Amino acid sequence: MGLLSGDALLPVAVAVAVAVFMLLVDLMHRRQRWAARYPPGPMPVPGLGNLLQVDFQNLPYSFFKLRNRFGDVFSLQLAWKPVVVVNGLEAVREALVNHSEDTADRPPMPIYEHLGLRQNSTGVVLVPYGPAWREQRRFSLSTLRNFGLGKKSLEQWVTEEAACLCVTFANQDGRAFSPNTLLSQAVCNVIAALIFARRFEYDDPGFIRMMDLVQESIKEDSGLMPQVLNAVPMLLRIPGVAEKALPGQKAFLALLDELLTEHRKTRDPAQPPRDLTDAFLAEVEKAKGNLESSFNDENLRMVVADLFTAGMVTTSTTLAWALLLMILHPDVQRRVHQEIDEVIGQGRRPEMGDQARMPFTNAVIHEVQRFGDIIPMSLPHMTIRDTEVQGFRIPKGTTILVNLSSVLKDETVWEKPFQFHPGHFLDAEGRFVKHEAFMPFSAGRRSCLGEPLARMELFLVFTCLLQRFSFSVPEGQPRPSDFGVLGVPYFLVSPSPYQLCAVSR
Repeated sequence: MGLLSGDALLPVAVAVAVAVFMLLVDLMHRRQRWAARYPPGPMPVPGLGNLLQVDFQNLPYSFFKLRNRFGDVFSLQLAWKPVVVVNGLEAVREALVNHSEDTADRPPMPIYEHLGLRQNSTGVVLVPYGPAWREQRRFSLSTLRNFGLGKKSLEQWVTEEAACLCVTFANQDGRAFSPNTLLSQAVCNVIAALIFARRFEYDDPGFIRMMDLVQESIKEDSGLMPQVLNAVPMLLRIPGVAEKALPGQKAFLALLDELLTEHRKTRDPAQPPRDLTDAFLAEVEKAKGNLESSFNDENLRMVVADLFTAGMVTTSTTLAWALLLMILHPDVQRRVHQEIDEVIGQGRRPEMGDQARMPFTNAVIHEVQRFGDIIPMSLPHMTIRDTEVQGFRIPKGTTILVNLSSVLKDETVWEKPFQFHPGHFLDAEGRFVKHEAFMPFSAGRRSCLGEPLARMELFLVFTCLLQRFSFSVPEGQPRPSDFGVLGVPYFLVSPSPYQLCAVSR
């Protein structure tokens, strides 16, 4: 046989050149691992890094195993993106609190830029650290305060929604039902009140569609495909790939555009703002001509989208955990009933002022959040400069994943880390005590913006439900499991599917 012709050699030469190029790029992105005091981690595969060594459908367990091998601070290479995972109370506090500014950035999301979903806009969750983040966080916090965060007006919105939820529960007439959808609708209505100054009936088709799109948007955003596309941006150049990743987000933003357009028609600039949307539009008018301002029409819909997606699923999932744990622990439920009867009685609705006089109920709600551990991994951070955590050097531009589950379930901190135990938050005299390892809302500069609202919703809705009902496992049904389920979105830990009976007290 003769030698290969020039035409036959060409594909081989191209393949070799591409392989060499990929190897050089891989080595270039791996250079951080050769730096002094860079955190240890598993050996990456050229081009893919550690993508095949991490179970994206069960990150907490993957990180648990890696932590046992490499310690509280370890590194990964996701394709060409360097990642450092931080575990345990001391390391997490050092990263998020002691070095709060150093770790306050967010990694870039190429898929959003490619699809134009965040073109000229940032929102309040994924916005990079800088002037726009400060401006939007300051606005959101001040606006929430102005509309009653910690004041009577917002409290009334929440208690009125809780009363509507109680009516819907009562309409079940003691029959077995799943509370999840109703809890999501109640929480969604609280957010709608803040953003649009309105509530929706639970059977409103438009409301149901909005809720479906919110959940679909979250599922897509946290799915495997967007993670891979963000880790390997060159895949976005393949025709049609990016468009298949986030269709639900596009539909959700289109729906928000309709609601915002409708809202603008009823706004009267001469009147005080009715809600956050009116307040934002007022800032847009003030910022006209200021090219550095983050107040613009495009950013309004992303702020609204972030508030819906960040607030609805987390709070409703926590309430679903709370009711599950009440039917699994009737002794705890009885003590909550007793405290409600002693402090509030049956003649009035609960108020936030009651919380200080209800240490056991407060401890139960905190323990629900700790035990439920619904978001084991916080949203990714990124270093804005070289920093150190636990003696390891983390270079500028490194993505940091914070394992909150390793803090909430730390065996060196909690007496019974894997059991539901309200005593974690009570002293010997039965008084409520705070715990530094209680971090369901993360910590530092990027801690959850909606934490005060979520805390209010959890106390008022939970107390309203327990004031009105006794909850139990339906007769003839097996006892539900208290093991969480990593569903879709995979970052959220929900209770295993269950039903309950709600009987009026």
